[in-house]
Amino acid sequence: MRHRAAYVAFDRFPSSKGSAVHIAQMADELFTRYEGGLLGVIGGGDLPRYQREGPREIARFDAPIPNLIDRAEAFSGWVADHLEPHLGTLEVCHVRDPWSALPAVADGRRHRVVYEVNGLPSIEMSHTWPWAAPRTLGKIRELERFCLERSDVVVVPSRVIGEAVRGLGVPEGKIHLVPNGAEIRERPERPGDAPARYVVYIGALQPWQGLDVLLRAFARLADLDDLRLVICASVPERRARPVRRLAERLGVHERIDWRFTLPHHEVAAWLAHAEVSVAPLTGCARNLDQGCAPLKVIESMAAGVPVAASDLPAVRELMADGEHGRLVPADRPAELARAVRILLEYPEEAAAMGRRGRRRIEDHLTWARSRDRLAEVYRTVTRPIEERGR
Repeated sequence: MRHRAAYVAFDRFPSSKGSAVHIAQMADELFTRYEGGLLGVIGGGDLPRYQREGPREIARFDAPIPNLIDRAEAFSGWVADHLEPHLGTLEVCHVRDPWSALPAVADGRRHRVVYEVNGLPSIEMSHTWPWAAPRTLGKIRELERFCLERSDVVVVPSRVIGEAVRGLGVPEGKIHLVPNGAEIRERPERPGDAPARYVVYIGALQPWQGLDVLLRAFARLADLDDLRLVICASVPERRARPVRRLAERLGVHERIDWRFTLPHHEVAAWLAHAEVSVAPLTGCARNLDQGCAPLKVIESMAAGVPVAASDLPAVRELMADGEHGRLVPADRPAELARAVRILLEYPEEAAAMGRRGRRRIEDHLTWARSRDRLAEVYRTVTRPIEERGR
């Protein structure tokens, strides 16, 4: 097969992480527009290296390379090999990271490149890979600049990330905001093993997610002996060991229910029946300088659940304090515990916040709206140059 479109990401797909939800929506919009395409992603485990679904193909990179940088460089070469058969027909290549982008922006290309920036590895890797040398991070930053400069358009999911991209020299007119979204659905059935009363956290367990802050806040709610914390972690159980050890030290481990790598529809059920959803993002460079677009906040609001979240610029793009939940200073367990307690003590007002949050998503932040914005980006980037200059 020879494709007109390709979507490439240095991410495992499918998975229980929010990135996989995002990839599924964006790639589907691209492939619907171009009647098929090639999806190049990370595999491993029991995922097949190759799948074909009608005019859509999925190829997965699964080389067992322990070193992250070596693996990223090998992935970039793998992408080049998989794009090469389609270079004569390819019209749009949509990428999510510099290692996917590098082969796509090569000299002599006839296709357009849409670079979707959900994060900047030069910033994020200092948190996920703390032993990375400053020289290595500097090289990654130059790679980011090179790929951003040579891309035709840059898509960002939040204004904060847009500012970070502008700081790398990308012109304002080249940046397009396509926010994350959620589906508005009927309330799912309550999970059979759900506690009578619980607050919920959904997502990954990296340090910037603030699970340590949440556990310390939950320890301050010990007097609410009927309240449990449900953690729907998007990573395997072994990755939770440090957080679970902290829970034991704080004496809250017996009040926590863990769920690992649940399918997306099961996470939605846990969200829908929670008293409060908590997003305790830390005030680190990854969340402030780079920015983020927390899908957990959007999906919680779509479920009609009030949110207690860190008061960060990226979060304020999505929700307002007192309107859709409570915003508290980042890295303040006592403040977070107080916000959760207030929401629990005033259930009618909390329920009203949940309803207002759901309406906000329905009016402004559905996946359908995000896909419409992305479709306009594709129309813009593939329009003849003389038309785009008018």
